[in-house]
Amino acid sequence: EILEEVGSHEMNILSGKVLVGLFVCSHNPDVVESAKVWNVRIDRPVPDNYNAGKQGTLSCRMETMDVFTGERRVIWENKEKFEAPNWMPNKKKLLFNMGGHLYTIPVKGGEPTLLNTGSVDGINNDHGISFDGKTIAISARRQDPVKGNGSAVYVVPLKGGEPKLITEDVPSYWHGWSPNNKDVVYVAKRDSSHPFNIFQANIHTAKETQLTFFKDNHVDGPEYGPAGKWIYYNGSQTGPMQIWRMRPDGSGQEQLTFDKYNDWFPHISPDGKWMVYITFPTTIRKDSHPSYKRVMLRLMSLETMESRVIAYLYGGQGTINVPSWSPDSRHIAFVSNAD
Repeated sequence: EILEEVGSHEMNILSGKVLVGLFVCSHNPDVVESAKVWNVRIDRPVPDNYNAGKQGTLSCRMETMDVFTGERRVIWENKEKFEAPNWMPNKKKLLFNMGGHLYTIPVKGGEPTLLNTGSVDGINNDHGISFDGKTIAISARRQDPVKGNGSAVYVVPLKGGEPKLITEDVPSYWHGWSPNNKDVVYVAKRDSSHPFNIFQANIHTAKETQLTFFKDNHVDGPEYGPAGKWIYYNGSQTGPMQIWRMRPDGSGQEQLTFDKYNDWFPHISPDGKWMVYITFPTTIRKDSHPSYKRVMLRLMSLETMESRVIAYLYGGQGTINVPSWSPDSRHIAFVSNAD
């Protein structure tokens, strides 16, 4: 169920230690009870006015999760900010960005390995692997005296190398591959007076096609399902940010979530049966997805269109911006934060 606050208590600690945790009581002095408690975490809340630029970033945790049992495992922690894991085709490693570069790390934990991206750095948290497992799409900083400075979309072989520029114009943020492995979908601004819209481009010709034409509503996170029949995305056409889908040509726009929260970044499982997305609280601006917030990860059946919460965490920007399902459609990877 949706997490609801049922009470709070403020303590003025004068001295000594404070113990925080779970306890069990039998309510009978003659009976000793026992309980098994699992998958528990105690986090120190992040203040709403936290400023990462002034106060520094919080530690990051790389987590994997079985979406059906709820089992979560922290496989790596680091004080430097890292974001947005993708599951590699070999099932044994994750791909993520840190410090403007791409790294891989074993799913079971270990030390990251730098992936060669040639002369391109300033890589952000919008990156992912083609359906055939051969190519990585990345969004990275581009400086051009004519086109201006901002994020552009590139592609690079899975093993690394010199990336190929796909989008001449900035800003452009990649979010999904077409199952044909020839087209990428991304959000971009081509008119400073309009919000971000969804575009598609061919990686061989770099020909760009605009798919949405909103003038007042923010859209983001476009991602193809594995069958190629739908592009899933988040949009604010009806109020708060919700999950939508449309046909590959931009037609047939259909709303999938109908709640009071702000739902972002839909990711479709490789078997096409499930969708994971991140939910921000109502206190967040609908066109914003900041870091260090109380967020939920939710799982929707694409057969019944029913959702349930599968995780609570501190996170947001960089937690699950990009496709992060395991090839077996059972696990996801994501980043959480803690002080």
